[in-house]
Parts: sequence; C-alpha cells; structure tokens
Amino acid sequence: MKKSYIFGIIVIAAAIMMIVSTAGDASSYVTFKDAHDMAVEGNDNKIHVVGQLKKNTAGEIVGLHPSDDKLSFTFLMVDENGMEQEVFYNEPMPADFKRSEQVVVIGGFQQGMFVADKILMKCPSKYQEETVI
Repeated sequence: MKKSYIFGIIVIAAAIMMIVSTAGDASSYVTFKDAHDMAVEGNDNKIHVVGQLKKNTAGEIVGLHPSDDKLSFTFLMVDENGMEQEVFYNEPMPADFKRSEQVVVIGGFQQGMFVADKILMKCPSKYQEETVI
C-alpha cells in the first residue's frame, strides 16, 4: 500500500473523530417546556431557546431587573410557543439588549429558573427598507 493512501486514511479517520466528538457538544433549539423537562430528567446539556422579550403596549420591556451592582440581570422572555419564563444572566446587560427583536438564550434550568450562559440578539437592521410616503 502506498504511503499516500495510508496518510489519506489517517486524515479521514482524524476528521471523523473530530466530527463525532463535537457532535456531542452541540446544543439544540427547544422551548422552555422542553428545557424544563430535560432538566427534570437530569440532562444538563446547554440548550438554545428562541424567543422575544416581553414588552408592554408602550414597547417597554416588562420584568427587566438589573442587579444593584449592574453585573447581572433578570428578564422575562416569551418563547415560540408563548410560554413566559424568567431568565437570569450573570453578566452585564449587552449593548442594544433593549432594542433587540429576537433573543436566543443558551443555558439550562437551575432551581426553577432558566440560567443563561450566553445571549444572542437579533437587533433591528438599519438596512431594512422603509416605506416612503
């Protein structure tokens, strides 16, 4: 067997091992109900929950409570099924958090509250077309 064939087999085997090892760390998109059920079953994998910040009729965020030292905060989020859940984030509030249209929180349930390790935001685009009257 040629050395190039052996080298190619080793490279392919290494690539397959990397794919398999990272597939176990991949998190999935679920609702708050599914995330809660997973936590009750003992599954502590990091998961993604997609939703929007709960806002009142004036467009203000409801349930936003920064800590006294401004190093963490809690907020209410509504997932795609309409379930409302309090989310805790142990980092300072990201810039433009209040302007975000959609939020993805990555984390899991701990003691009845969703604890986010990371927050991804979709902010309104300045490139969206506006209707001209």
